[in-house]
Amino acid sequence: MKVIIEELHSRGHQVSVVRQTDSWYIKETSPFYTSITIEGESGFDEDFISSFVAQLLEIQREGKSAWTRLKLEMEQAEKASEFHIKSCKILETIFESKELIQSMQEAKYDLILTDPVIPVGIIIAHYLKLPLVFNVRWTSHGEGHFSIAPSPLSYVPLTGTELSDKMTFFESLNVIVFAFNEYQITVNIYPYYRDLLKKYLGTETDYISMFQAADLWLMRVDFVFEFPRPTMPNVVYMGGFQCKLAKPLPEDLEEFVQSSGDNGFIVMSLGTLIGELPCDLADGIAAAFAKLPQKVIWRYKGSRPTTLGNNTLLVDWMPQNDLLGHPKIKLFVAHGGTNGVQEAMYHGVPILGLPLIFDQRDNLLRIEARGAGKNLDISSINEETFFQGIHEILSEPSYRLNMQRLSRLHRDQPMKPLENALFWIEFVMRHRGAAHLRTESYRLPWYSYHSVDVMLFLAVIMIVILGTSAFMIKCLCSVCLRKKTKRD
Repeated sequence: MKVIIEELHSRGHQVSVVRQTDSWYIKETSPFYTSITIEGESGFDEDFISSFVAQLLEIQREGKSAWTRLKLEMEQAEKASEFHIKSCKILETIFESKELIQSMQEAKYDLILTDPVIPVGIIIAHYLKLPLVFNVRWTSHGEGHFSIAPSPLSYVPLTGTELSDKMTFFESLNVIVFAFNEYQITVNIYPYYRDLLKKYLGTETDYISMFQAADLWLMRVDFVFEFPRPTMPNVVYMGGFQCKLAKPLPEDLEEFVQSSGDNGFIVMSLGTLIGELPCDLADGIAAAFAKLPQKVIWRYKGSRPTTLGNNTLLVDWMPQNDLLGHPKIKLFVAHGGTNGVQEAMYHGVPILGLPLIFDQRDNLLRIEARGAGKNLDISSINEETFFQGIHEILSEPSYRLNMQRLSRLHRDQPMKPLENALFWIEFVMRHRGAAHLRTESYRLPWYSYHSVDVMLFLAVIMIVILGTSAFMIKCLCSVCLRKKTKRD
């Protein structure tokens, strides 16, 4: 969101950002926006997230089984419920503050820009009757496309199933997973907002319809990365919008990188949420790195691994984009977060994937399916398997060539993704919405959307026609028989 806010500010727009007192990333003061701080906990603080991620990692290391997967889903559902409870409290705080609501109404905002993974911004937009723009990959109830676009499960893989768009008959049974997810959403999300929506927005407000009524969906993927699928006119793709050309490295990092000679260097980062790993796993990774002729820059906040080699530099922070754009980069060892995957694709760097949580496995599956990377399972990784994975990507040129091909495709666009996103945000501002791009399907009941009523009507007509025809034939036969009987 910061990238878009800074660009909006540079174009002369005034931005207000609603935040909670415990916001981890969103500072109260900034030269780019005015903050509106709400008293209350979002739950998204560094300690909570770190312990949650550690717990998910521990569950996965128990082994790959149906029981492990069920425990993982249950744990994530439980924590999601906690977030939604806190979101409802934040919304109540906002709505009960007459002064705050009045100030929002008097500000005469042009639109609300929000990430729909938590629906606070959406509900405020509907209350204030403002145009609504999403910066989206996820909604509160799943991958964004499934809320707005037709999604045939025969070739559109459900996120979390780790399937591609080429499914066998048994893989296409992921419709069962879809049904289970819908049940989970009905039980674990809708109830938290039902009374709140009724109280503040009226009895006619439907939770899902609020999402579908958004004017614009700025989707953080593109079809170089995503599998082909149906989409809608108000979905604008801005995958890689945060990517940019590499800047010169700080002097100490440039010196370390240059010391790698012709062997080049490897970057490893597991993102902001995963700062450390279990000691045995970290030691195995460090030992594998120590065997390599390449230099390694590893973003790691945990205890120093006992097997760390002289070729490996541990850092608390790294200029990831600038390192991935360096000419000596050979490989990116990554957890599969959307930003890191897109930056690697932008710069044409192959990936060795260590998917850990959330959507990371599916993100890396898309890279692996295109031959631009290889994935390892965290439940079975050790020094040997990790070393073999690195060696395979470094020694097989096709990985780099395939990722460079993706990079060329991604960059070959008439307009940069960020410029495209900003054009459409300003379009919504100029026209006070984009209703002409928005489908009205969300207003239809499910039986009308799927034409069940039409099919039943046609079936009734066919039954009447066939029944009438059968009755007429029966009558004709009866008349003919009577005439024949009389003649006899």
